[in-house]
Amino acid sequence: MKKLVCTMALAALLCGAAGAANSSYTVTAELSPDITVKIDGVERVFYNVQGQEVHPISYAGTTYVPIRSIGELMDKNVNWDGTTNTATIGGARVTPDATGTPDKNAVTQDITLRIEPDYTIVIDGTARTFYNVKGQKVDPALYNGSIYLPIRAIGEIMGKTVSWDGATQTVSISGSTTGGEVTDFDTNNPSGNTGGNTGNTGNTGNTGTTTGSVTLEQAKQTALDHAGKTASQVTFVKAKSDWENGRTVYEIEFIYRSGTSYLEYDYEIDASTGKILSYDYDAEGYAPSTGGNSGSQTVTVTEARAKEIALNKVPGASTANIYEFKLDFDDGRWEYEGKIIYNSMEYEFTIDASTGTIIDWDVESIYD
Repeated sequence: MKKLVCTMALAALLCGAAGAANSSYTVTAELSPDITVKIDGVERVFYNVQGQEVHPISYAGTTYVPIRSIGELMDKNVNWDGTTNTATIGGARVTPDATGTPDKNAVTQDITLRIEPDYTIVIDGTARTFYNVKGQKVDPALYNGSIYLPIRAIGEIMGKTVSWDGATQTVSISGSTTGGEVTDFDTNNPSGNTGGNTGNTGNTGNTGTTTGSVTLEQAKQTALDHAGKTASQVTFVKAKSDWENGRTVYEIEFIYRSGTSYLEYDYEIDASTGKILSYDYDAEGYAPSTGGNSGSQTVTVTEARAKEIALNKVPGASTANIYEFKLDFDDGRWEYEGKIIYNSMEYEFTIDASTGTIIDWDVESIYD
């Protein structure tokens, strides 16, 4: 029987807390001990504080694992405040990882899982909200006295990619995320094709060599996957390594043509981890439908609608996360320009005030 792997339990400190949240409710879920979890290529087995092995739980297309394992994987403490229903992950871990005896007799079975929308998860001082690959909010869950979070959250929290091998029933958490594009492993959707025509790679040198643990070709594929394009659909105009802020990075730039206009994508990727440090795209050659000047192009998109368009690209963010916003006339058209800061990321955008088209989108970590 395969064993769980990646995440733990806040065991034993939630007894009595389940009934505190008025909006909590129970559902039928599945305990899935046949799933193996690997962290950076190493199979992991986790236990609660009583030494009992903990297993993944599947519900509504999302797989949950105990929050205690996240603390162990991040080498941070996990604490619970029953007065506010808040679980906190943070601070250098002061207790060893839990150990125990593998549960060789565990079987797949239906269980009762309590969904807890009112529970707050705070990581390194920031309250976090979690989403599935469709951008839908996923709430914490409670089972056998332990808080469970979606396994996708582990990738987001740890800055790693979550992938699934259906043939071996194995979920792998490794490398780094590609700009937040973390896949729920139970969607059975492995990463895209790495083949195809790479086009003009510009000043690349030998693309088979590495300047870190990530090759240039891997960095290019990361950018393509994030943009939702294939190599045959784009033309690379830049793909090279550079030294910046004390580390080696890959600068990737390619053009995607659509009719008479095209999108220009720019990525900066850490050569050591494969993490996307920043990216943006611009609608080059884009012209407003009415063209001309401020008298011939009208503002038909409201301020509220423009904000909604931008926020739809940042699941979880709200108008409270918009820190700059204005209407401006530039390049022969009225444009909304703004900035969203959410979950340690800064998003700058420009939206055509006549059509609602996003003509510029720039994203970078506030820490990089």
